[in-house]
Amino acid sequence: MLDQEARALLARLARVKPFVLSQPMLLAASLLPAAQIAIERFLANGRRELKERVQDFLGWLHAEGAQASPMDAQRRFVFLKLRFNAVLSQLDLFHQVITQRSENELGVWLSGLDVVAADALALPEYYEAPPVICYLDRGVGGAIRRARTRLPGGGENPVAVIRVPRERMIGSGIASSLIHEVGHQGAALLGLVPSLRLVLQAKQQDVSKALAWRLWERWISEIVSDFWSVARVGVVSTLGLIGLVSLPRPFVFRVNVDDPHPTPWIRVKLSCAIGDGLYPHPQWRRVASLWESYYPIADLDDQRRNLLALLQECLPEFVAVLINHRPKTLHGRSLLEVMKIEQRNPARLTALFGGWTKAPMQMYRAPPSLVFAALGQAKADGALSPEDESELLAKLLSFWAMRSTLDTSAYCAAIPRSQVRALAA
Repeated sequence: MLDQEARALLARLARVKPFVLSQPMLLAASLLPAAQIAIERFLANGRRELKERVQDFLGWLHAEGAQASPMDAQRRFVFLKLRFNAVLSQLDLFHQVITQRSENELGVWLSGLDVVAADALALPEYYEAPPVICYLDRGVGGAIRRARTRLPGGGENPVAVIRVPRERMIGSGIASSLIHEVGHQGAALLGLVPSLRLVLQAKQQDVSKALAWRLWERWISEIVSDFWSVARVGVVSTLGLIGLVSLPRPFVFRVNVDDPHPTPWIRVKLSCAIGDGLYPHPQWRRVASLWESYYPIADLDDQRRNLLALLQECLPEFVAVLINHRPKTLHGRSLLEVMKIEQRNPARLTALFGGWTKAPMQMYRAPPSLVFAALGQAKADGALSPEDESELLAKLLSFWAMRSTLDTSAYCAAIPRSQVRALAA
C-alpha cells in the first residue's frame, strides 16, 4: 500500500507543469522575465526535491525498510506526504497570482502595475531590488508577501507578491495602496524599521511624552510604508488613505496597541504632516482640516482626546526624526535625500501635468510613479475628473505593459543563442 501511495505522489508530481506551459495569456500580460525566471526556478527546485524524496523513500521501502515495522514505514510516509503538500501549496500561491493574467484587459493592467511597482521600489544606489508581481483580491486593504522571506512549507520567496484590492482599481486609490505595499519591501531592504526603533526607544526617556513615542515605535513599520508612498506619489497617497480608512467613528478613533497600523484618525494627520515635511505647501493643512471636519474630536472622551492631542503635539518632532533618519544602509544620507523628491513637489507636479496636456507623449515617457503623482495632484487641484483619470490610467497601464514586453523582446533578440539556452537550463 505504501509503495502504491508513494508512486501515486510521483504520478501527481509529473502532472505539475511549469507555468509557461500551462497559463494562456496575452504577451503584454506576462510577468517580467526576472519574475518569471525566479518563480519557475524556485518551483522547479521544489519539484526536483520532492521527486528525490519520494524515490529515496521507495528505495528505502524495498531495501532496509522491508524489515521495518508497519508503524515506522507509515510514519516516514506521513512526513513525506506533509512535505509534498507543503511544496504544492507554494505552487498554489503563485498559481493564484498568475492565473489572473489570462483575464481580458485585467491581465494587461496587472502587468502595467508590475512596472509601476518596480519603478517605485527602485533605489539602485542602495540595493538590488527583487522582482515584483501584482494581483487583485477581495477586501479593502492591500498586502505584500515580501521577497526573501520564508514561504509556508519552507524556502525563500523569490519575488515580492503584492495584493491590490479590487475595489481600488482603477482610480487614484490604486497608487496609495500599491506604493504603500512597495514601501514595506523597500523598508526591509534598507533595514529601516529596526534602525528607527532604536531612535524611537531613546525618545521614550522623556516621561511626559513617553506614551506617544511608544506608540510611534509600535506603528513604525506601517508609518515607514506610508512615508514611502507620500515620497513617491505625493498627495494622492494621503487622499487614497482617507478613502481607505473612512469608516464609522468608533473604528476611526479606536486605539489598539496590538495593531501595527496607527489609529486611523492620527494616521491621516501623520500622512499630511509627512507631506508637509517633504513638500511644504498649504494643501497639506487643507487636507488635514478636511479630515478633521469629517471626524471632529470635540465629543470624544477625555482619555482619547488627550492621547490624540499628545500625538499631534509630537507630530513635528516625529516627522523630523523620520525624514532625517540616516541608517547605515544609506551610507550617511537621509531618507529625505535618497527619495529624490525634487520633481514631486506640488508646483512641479502641476506644471508637469499642464505640459502633458499639450504634449501627451511626454507623459508616456516619464517614470510611472511620477505620472501617478502628477495625475493625483491634478485631481486634487480639480484639473482632472475621476472619469478622465480612470480612463487615462487604464491607457497608461496598458502602454507600460506593452512597452516592457517589447523592451524585453528586443533585449532577448540581442542575446546570443548560447546564452539563451544557458538561461533556460
